[in-house]
Amino acid sequence: MSHVPVLLHASIDGLNLKEDGVYVDVTFGGGGHTQELLNRLGVRGTVIAFDQDEAAKDRLPNDERLVFVNENFRHLKRFLRFHGFKKVDGVLADLGMSSFQLDSETRGFAARFDAPLDMRMAQHAKTTAEDVVNTYSAQQLQTVFQLYGEIRNSKTLAQTIVQARNGAKLETTGQLKAAVDSIVKGNKARYYAQLFQALRIEVNDEMGALKDLLEQAQQVLKPNGRLSVISFHSLEDRLVKNYMKTGTFDGNVEKDLYGNFYTPLKAITKKPIIPSDDEMKINPRSRSAKLRIAERIADE
Repeated sequence: MSHVPVLLHASIDGLNLKEDGVYVDVTFGGGGHTQELLNRLGVRGTVIAFDQDEAAKDRLPNDERLVFVNENFRHLKRFLRFHGFKKVDGVLADLGMSSFQLDSETRGFAARFDAPLDMRMAQHAKTTAEDVVNTYSAQQLQTVFQLYGEIRNSKTLAQTIVQARNGAKLETTGQLKAAVDSIVKGNKARYYAQLFQALRIEVNDEMGALKDLLEQAQQVLKPNGRLSVISFHSLEDRLVKNYMKTGTFDGNVEKDLYGNFYTPLKAITKKPIIPSDDEMKINPRSRSAKLRIAERIADE
């Protein structure tokens, strides 16, 4: 399946583009959002695209207005400064997996392939899904499955994995599925999707990286610059919603000694923008997508 960018026009419309502006696509992926940004910008516009996946380099368009950074977006501020950009006009993040990753038969992201338990977004990263499955305690695994997969029988799942690995190390996605098949609750495809999602989030510290991104995005945005974020599960969306609304991850507004509070961003979207029925039919992977947009408030 070719990569189809999710909420393409809505996410870029939300950036309120200037033809000669500087914009960051922190999740290059299949390149769809980056290409649309380039299409809409003038000759003096610039797009900085981040992607920690080495394979993303093979999909880069040949455009002198594009700067590619082969790094995790949690290093946004540092690498923008490295390339000479202190402030930018907009930041775009599509937090979903690219179709190239999901359709890879060798990287372990998709439950439908029997592949090594890898799941690393950056191939040079140390921790793999195999490490998590075989070295985490039952309590640690339960926490990962509850928090990142919202799996109902997380305790049983964790205990089943620990019991299975005592016999032999779990090295492939097929071995993992076979080990837990008897305790799967409800729809198997959905259950495995939740299990794989939880492992992937843990392996790549996706929640920690998202927090770093949100904090740094508001720091690098120019006054009235826009932040456009597409999330795909409730954990991500909650963080994005809270931060855009209050400047904190738990949603509690921090006040000073005088009872005043300051939030760096102003939410443009009161409710998230979701794909149309037509988009969901064309691209089923867009079903859970939610887009939120915020604007950097000018410093007083």
